[in-house]
Amino acid sequence: MTRYSWFKAAIFALLVLNTGTYLISGTLSEGIDSIAWLTLLALFEVETGLDRALRTSGAIGTVHAVRLVALAAVVMAAAGFLYNEEWLDSANSMLWIAVVVLLEWGVRRPATVAAHRVCYTGAAAVLYAGLGALVFVWLWQGEWFAAYDAALWLVAFLTIEMNVLEVVRRVAARPAPAGSEA
Repeated sequence: MTRYSWFKAAIFALLVLNTGTYLISGTLSEGIDSIAWLTLLALFEVETGLDRALRTSGAIGTVHAVRLVALAAVVMAAAGFLYNEEWLDSANSMLWIAVVVLLEWGVRRPATVAAHRVCYTGAAAVLYAGLGALVFVWLWQGEWFAAYDAALWLVAFLTIEMNVLEVVRRVAARPAPAGSEA
């Protein structure tokens, strides 16, 4: 196992611990949110990092279906944050949902992303910068665990983003089919 693989495993283990913390001491919305995000992260990792195991369309379809259910849970948790007037958590959820939409686009349409890589990278940079700013807001408010958790999720999803960009790079490096325009 490479150092990068160990790094990703350590990040995932820390996120599992954080999820346990939210399940034990957090609100229902925080628990649902954390489980759903952990599921999304794992499924993006499976599809982008371990894609050799997903050679069948049935396996990929299952990953996409489970990811859709997890995204629905994330949206429900975001609605809970809005209902409870937890504005910082709501803003965080909205930014993360936008990141997932962007990642889905990158995973499902790598050729389109390759053709518009500057736009994709710019959108990703804006979203991740917004999420990074929220880490500092939580620090400023003295919410140390929330800041740590947000920073950890940021690192975790940036590793997935790197996987997606590698897939996009491979697609962009492929020669165009005969008869197509560049």
